[in-house]
Amino acid sequence: MELPQIDPIADPSGYLGIIRNPDGSITRTLKLPECPASSDGAVLSKDIPINKETNTWARVYLPRRPESSAAPATKLPLLIYYHGGGFILGSAAASFIHKFCCEIASEIPAVVVSVEYRLAPEHRLPAAYNDCMEALEWVGTTGEEWLTDSADFSKCFLMGTSAGGNIAYHVGLRAVTCVDRLMPVKIQGLILHHPYFGGVERTPSEVRLTNDKVFPPCVADVMWDLGLPIGVDRDHEYSNPMTTERSHDFEKLRDQGWRVLATGCDGDPMVDRQIGLVKMLKEKGVDAVGEFSEGGFHGVEHFDASKAKILYSVVKNFVLSL
Repeated sequence: MELPQIDPIADPSGYLGIIRNPDGSITRTLKLPECPASSDGAVLSKDIPINKETNTWARVYLPRRPESSAAPATKLPLLIYYHGGGFILGSAAASFIHKFCCEIASEIPAVVVSVEYRLAPEHRLPAAYNDCMEALEWVGTTGEEWLTDSADFSKCFLMGTSAGGNIAYHVGLRAVTCVDRLMPVKIQGLILHHPYFGGVERTPSEVRLTNDKVFPPCVADVMWDLGLPIGVDRDHEYSNPMTTERSHDFEKLRDQGWRVLATGCDGDPMVDRQIGLVKMLKEKGVDAVGEFSEGGFHGVEHFDASKAKILYSVVKNFVLSL
């Protein structure tokens, strides 16, 4: 994956490859390479519809079992993954997302369900949350053989990158209020990878990295403007989790024994918000841990294989510790 060759500070919309249309929609001029599901390689994958009316679907990844193995197959942890893109870009079919999910599935190993959700501004929040919650409910009821035969529903994790990390957080807060309805799926934890949060007032890391060449705050502002409900600002609960009192939900997270892992780096303008979220969760009694490295940039693991390898190890240790 390569970064666009447009200065994000001078032209945030051009950097994102979007043109605003009079009807409130956007034209996406930056076409990310996509790839189909595959039956080749160490990880199998296939696409399965979830809701034909909203055109949501999932790409399921299944590590290939060695043909020489005669032992009964052990069921694998289930990881439900939400891609990034600031709620306005991206797809579960994007080649770099496909590669990322294949590697996660292989390294843990785990069954991975990567969700295709509707994008803003055509479908503003909470549409993505609704779609991803529906996908979570679908996992436990679909009867898909790859899931029923190979996934351990009692070891489910919600994971997302960037906006997907935001989704994993908000879907998790919904899911913890209806755990009985989700059975046989039992969530054990949330994995927030470079989670995408915002706010009206700039944090010190946003000020320090105001001219960041990968994901400066001015680019995030454009995405929030297109993703949030019309008429609200970045202190809305969807973008700023520090502004809403959710002690009751946090009590449920604690009582259910869910753990939260947040990963990031100090080269990401949002790192202060991510660290602040972990601190708040800990203060509320939630078992939360932050893994933040020096240097890097937002989403660095999609660009740097060595950083990705470290992330996979952190995620593997988190998943297998529960």
